[in-house]
This record gives sequence, structure tokens and C-alpha cells, in this order.
Amino acid sequence: MSPNPLAPAWLREPADANALDESVWSRSARRDATGEIVVGGVRAGELAATYGTPLYVVDEDDARGRAADAVASFGREFGRIGTTVSVYYAAKAFLSAEVARWVSEAGMSVDICTGGEFAVARAAGVAPARMGFHGNNKSLAEIDRTVEAGIGVIVLDNADEVVRVAEAAERHGVVQAVRLRVNSGVHASTHEYLATAREDQKFGVPLSDAPDVVASIRARAALRFLGLHSHIGSQIFGSDGFAEAAARLLGVHADLLRDGDVPELNLGGGFGIAYTSADDARPLGELAAALADIVEAECRRLGIPVPVMAVEPGRAVIGPSGTTLYEVGTIKDVVVSLDDGAGQAVRRYVSVDGGMSDNARTALYAADYSVAIAGRASSAAPALVRVAGKHCESGDLVVLADYLPGDVSPGDLLAVPATGAYCWSLASNYNHVGRPPVVAVRDGASRVIVRGETEADLLARDAGLG
Repeated sequence: MSPNPLAPAWLREPADANALDESVWSRSARRDATGEIVVGGVRAGELAATYGTPLYVVDEDDARGRAADAVASFGREFGRIGTTVSVYYAAKAFLSAEVARWVSEAGMSVDICTGGEFAVARAAGVAPARMGFHGNNKSLAEIDRTVEAGIGVIVLDNADEVVRVAEAAERHGVVQAVRLRVNSGVHASTHEYLATAREDQKFGVPLSDAPDVVASIRARAALRFLGLHSHIGSQIFGSDGFAEAAARLLGVHADLLRDGDVPELNLGGGFGIAYTSADDARPLGELAAALADIVEAECRRLGIPVPVMAVEPGRAVIGPSGTTLYEVGTIKDVVVSLDDGAGQAVRRYVSVDGGMSDNARTALYAADYSVAIAGRASSAAPALVRVAGKHCESGDLVVLADYLPGDVSPGDLLAVPATGAYCWSLASNYNHVGRPPVVAVRDGASRVIVRGETEADLLARDAGLG
């Protein structure tokens, strides 16, 4: 059978539509003897029956292991070049009390960017001194609250924040450690909305303005300047963008050393993961080695000491650990005319009981995902499908294109892997749908780590019903 002409060029028809690509799924995911998907030793059908669908499932050992691997890999590689490294977990990817504890126990610090994230991490037992505070528009209340609590470092995004943080530190009688976020101008190879170092960008100050802003920081006795911070984007696979950003930052870093101490350099995060079998995501160990080599070579060229380093992986820790379960509702074959006028083809829409309210990335970024039937194996030939959600939007799609067994039917349980990052954290109540629960699985047991929302929760917030 010839491939469906509606399939994107990168997508290959699988020999076996039941196969689970190890690069995409969490480390414990497998099919048991009956063909059912099992994660963390718990069957998908059991999870759906216990908690309902849609359901976020997090492989706890996978998440803990990736956090520990990140700390070990970056520590080893930067230690090799004679320095140390702080590894922050980027909480915006997904934060709950349990996840905060997992990453903290693995040796990670936590990168927060709102008062809400600060509250969750603190309530989970993460010491404020082990947190970094990001954001381009931190409120005065957030600044005051975190400075008073003893936040480890605040990443200043603009000149206004120099004054605001200094005044808060003076009020509380402390010297606040700060970094300065700079816009390196490096164009990372990622989606337009994920590239965060382009010139036309809300984050950071232009690299050319950094010396003047740093001078204003150093002029405030209540501030201690640690160094520059850069974040070039998200879902980045190669090291070329980091190499260019590091070279640009270290050039300014070297200039700043002439007028004072610059103990640190933060290269941010954005390390990519595999969402499909076509994604070539490098292991964090390889990226850590490449970054260490880049920094060492550039410092040698500039004749400066290697600074203490910091990095901020988030997606790379929690993304592959998550899987979302859905139930199939309706199936519709749509005849589509081909763009080249060479006839027609059929696209199969498989609609599920979730959608853009639990995974906004496909609508936001045209993000690609994989999908598999979770409750059984099938001998049917693969069929190209598009997995759609239940919301009243034509762009409400979960999986743009993948192959499922051709006998996929209403009532089937589907699993979408690599949904640990930026799915729950971007979830909404669109169409008054409650956000799904998050369940951790480990050693054959499951437990709720974030309670799902009910209609009663939605009604309770409506003041018109008082």
C-alpha cells in the first residue's frame, strides 16, 4: 500500500503500529503480554478506570532519574574544566509540590518566575535560598516577598528592576544577589514563539546595554552582581546556538571583569526532547560535555578564569516522564483534495475526550506528538490519523499526524507520550472543562499528586452563583 499523501514528509509509516519508540516514551513504558501499555508498573486501563480520562500520568522514577542525571552530567562535565555548576529546574515546565520535592532531592535548585510558583516550591519545602526568580515584569509585591524570604538570586530583566530590587533589599536590610538577563541576539532553531534571544523580544536587555546596567547594579550597595544570564529558546537540539551565545556573553563577561567581580555565568536551558521518532534529541550528558568544551575554549581564548556556571533544564527533566491518557469518542474520515491537484486522500479524525484545554502546545506551536492505542495491541494495518479534541475550535488538535492501527474504535484508550512539560502548566478551563488530575506511578502503585477539577470547582468560582 502506498503511503497516505497527507502524511508529513518526516513521518514514516511504522512496520508495527503497536511499537513504542524508547526515545519518546518514559523509561518504564512498555506493553505487557496482553498488549496493554504499562507505565511505572501500572496498566493504562487500570489508571483510566480509577481516575478517569483525560489523565496526566507521570513516571516518578523517570522524572527523578532525569533530574539526578542532569545534576550528575553537568557537575561532571563542568568539574572537568575546573569549575562548579548550579543546576536549576525550570518550574514553568511543570510544578507541583511533589515534583518540587523530587528535583530538590536530586540536588537541583528551582527556577521560578511568579509568586505562585514561589509559593508552591516554598510550601513543598524548597528553601528560598535554593531558588532563582525570573520574569520580565515581576510585581513589586513579588519582589518584596521573595527578597524578604531570602531568595537565592533574582534575575534582573531590565533597568527598572535594578531600582525595584535594590529598594526591596534596602527595606529588609539584606544584600540581594542578582544576575542580569541579556538578549544575545542568537537565533535558535526553534518555533518563533520559543526563541527568546532575538532582537525583537520582551526578555532581557541588549548585550550592548549590559555594561551600563551592570554599572548601575554595582552602584547599589544592597545588590551583589553575580553575572550574566542568557536563554536562547526552547526545544533546541544542537549546541551551535549555545556556542554562539556563550561566545558573545563571555566577551562581555571579560569586559565586566575589568571593573569588578563576575563570579558566574548562566546559559539558561531549552534543551530539547523527542516528541516523535523523527526528533534527534541529544542526551543531556552529551550537551553538558559540549557546553563545557565551549566555555573552556572561549575562556582560554579570552584569557579569563572559567566562571561558576548555571543551567536551567525543565522540559528535559519532566517532559519525557509524562504521558496523557484519553478515550476515543468519535471517528470521522474526511476526504481532502491534495494541494497539487493530483487527486484526493482520506484523513481520519480520531476525537478524544480532552484537547487544547489539557495540551495547548499543538494549537500554540503546531507541536508534533506521537500516539498509541494504550489498552490493547492490534494486528490491523497502520492508518494515518489526526487526533482531535472536544473543544469548539477547528484548531483543537492533540496529534497532527501519526499512525494508529486501522481498527482504532470508539472506546479505545489512547496514550500520548512526552506530555510532562508545558501541558498541565498551560492547561485551561476552556469550554468550562475541568483540568485533569495528575497521577504519579511507581513500582506498580499510583497516587494523585494534583487533584483534577470537577464541575463543582468551576461553579464554586462563579460569584454570580453565590
